[in-house]
Amino acid sequence: MKTYLIFVALVLGVWACGGNEQAAASSSGTAVTAVDAPDGAKIYKTYCVACHGLYGDMGASGAFNLQTSALAVEERVQVITKGRNVMTPFESILTAEQIQAVAAYTMTLKK
Repeated sequence: MKTYLIFVALVLGVWACGGNEQAAASSSGTAVTAVDAPDGAKIYKTYCVACHGLYGDMGASGAFNLQTSALAVEERVQVITKGRNVMTPFESILTAEQIQAVAAYTMTLKK
């Protein structure tokens, strides 16, 4: 009985401490990593929608219209990272991957 309890404790310990790097199966049967890529749309809706609006054209507090912006993705990454005019710099709030995801998402708002 003592050996069984030790075995169960070890299994639970390995299970609780491991698994972050392991792949899990999705509903489609393909492997996905435990850490998914950032969701640019979700991050945009959390941090950007108050000034830029849901569709990127609200313009509150002097926010640029993202539907008509001619900036390339790399330029948008720079603006999001460092800020511009009254826009908050997000370099200390978001990771580089999150900033890239938001910049990519804002490209989908263009008309």
